[in-house]
Amino acid sequence: MSVATAELAPSVAVVGARDGGRRARFDAGVRLIAGIGLGASLLLVSSWWAAGGGLQDLAGWQTGLESTGRLTGLIASDLLLVQVLLMSRLPLLEKAFGQDRLARQHRVVGFTSFSLMLAHLVLITWGYAAGELARTPATLWDLTVDYPGMLLAAAGTVALVMVVVTSIKAARKRLRYESWHLLHLYAYLGVGLALPHQLWTGQEFLTSPGATVFWWGLWATAAVSVLVWRIALPLWRSARHGLRVTSVVPEGPGVVSVYMTGHDLDRLPAEAGQFFGWRFLTGPGWSRAHPYSLSAAPDGRSLRITVKELGDDSARLRRLRPGTRVLVEGPYGRLGDRARTRSKVAFIGAGVGITPLRALAEEVDYAPGDAVVLHRFTHRPLFGHEFAVLARERGLTVLNLPGHRRAPGSWLGAGVGTADDTTALLHWVPDIAERDVYVCGPEAWAEDVRRSLEAAGLPPEQCHVESFGW
Repeated sequence: MSVATAELAPSVAVVGARDGGRRARFDAGVRLIAGIGLGASLLLVSSWWAAGGGLQDLAGWQTGLESTGRLTGLIASDLLLVQVLLMSRLPLLEKAFGQDRLARQHRVVGFTSFSLMLAHLVLITWGYAAGELARTPATLWDLTVDYPGMLLAAAGTVALVMVVVTSIKAARKRLRYESWHLLHLYAYLGVGLALPHQLWTGQEFLTSPGATVFWWGLWATAAVSVLVWRIALPLWRSARHGLRVTSVVPEGPGVVSVYMTGHDLDRLPAEAGQFFGWRFLTGPGWSRAHPYSLSAAPDGRSLRITVKELGDDSARLRRLRPGTRVLVEGPYGRLGDRARTRSKVAFIGAGVGITPLRALAEEVDYAPGDAVVLHRFTHRPLFGHEFAVLARERGLTVLNLPGHRRAPGSWLGAGVGTADDTTALLHWVPDIAERDVYVCGPEAWAEDVRRSLEAAGLPPEQCHVESFGW
C-alpha cells in the first residue's frame, strides 16, 4: 500500500483483534458497575438522612432548612470523595474509562459537589440562625470558631473555591498549564480539610455502625488510592526503571522527539497509544508532571515521546542533555488495543496528535490494507518516513490531509477539496462504520471529527478519542 494525498483504495483483508474484544467487554462491565455503585451510594446516604427524620423535618421552616442542609452536605460529601477516586489513577477505573472520559466526569461531579457544598453551608447556617437571614453571618462565625473541625472546613472550602474558579473554561484560558496544574493540586487539600468535621459531628455519619463504616471506609479508600497510585507507585516505578534521556532529535519546526532508556523496561506495563506523566530532573519545572504520549511502540529497551513546543516546560525539552534523569507516572490512557472490538482500524490525527497513533500503527494487529491513517497537518507531516516504512512493510494505508483547517467546524485541511467532511470521509474510507477509530488532536478539532464519524454511522463504542484539552 502507499502513502497518498488525494485518494484511498479500500481493502478487504480481515484480521481479528488481539483478544477478540474481551478486554473491551470487561471494561464496559466495570463502567456499568461503577455507575450502579455511584447511584447506590447516593441512595444509601439519602436513605440514612430520611431514616434520621429528614423528611419529617421538612414540615417546618427552620427544621426544613437544617434538614435540607444536611441532605446537600451528605450528597456533596459523597460526590467529593467520588471525585477524588475518579482522578486517583486507580487502575481499574483508569483502564475502563480512560483519562478523557474520567476527566469529563470528574469535571461534572466536581462542579456538582461544589455547588451542593455551598448549598449545605448556606442552608445549615440559615437553619441554625432560626431561619432569620439577618442572623446568618453571626451564626456562621460562631459555627466556624466553636464547632469541632469547622476551622479546617473553612480552610478546605477556600481551597476548593480556588480550584473551581480556576477550572472554569474562561479562567483556564488565561492560565498557563503549569500554573493551573499547581493550583489544581489544592483540591486534595480542600477535600481533606472540608470533610472531617462531618465525620466527627454529623449525625447522619454517626447514626449507625453501618453509616460510620461507610463514611470512614469511603474516606480511607479515597485517601489510600491517592497515596498508592498517585505517589507511591510512580516513585517506585521511577526508582526501579531508572529512566534517563539518551538523545533529543528535532522532528520539524518546534517539534522534538526525546529518546529514553532504563532498566527492565520490558516489565513496564506500557502499550502503544498510552501516555505517561513525565518529570525531567533539569531544575525548573521538574515538580510538574506533563502528559506526553509514546510516539513509538515500547520495545522493552527504550521509550520515545514527541512533543511540540507549546509552553515553557515543553520548550525546555529541546535543551535536555543525555543522561538527564526522568520520573514517570503511568502508563495511562485507553487509546490503545484494549478498547478494540473490530478487526479493521482507522487512525485520525492532527499535527502532533499523530504521535500515539504512530505508535499504535506499529504495534496493533491488522492485515495488509485493514488499517488506515488520516493525518491532518499544516506544513509537513510528522513521521512521514516512518509511515512510509509501515505502509511498505505492514500494508498500512496513509492519507495526508495538508493545509490549515478549511472552515470553522471542519476538521479537514484546505488542500483536500470542497466535499463536506462526512462525504469526504466516506469516500476515503467507505467502511468506516465497521472499524474501530482512534482520534487524537486538539479538543475542538477532535469533537468535529467525532461528529463526522457519528454522521457516517460509526457506533459510539467504536470511537476512541484523546484530546489535548485540560
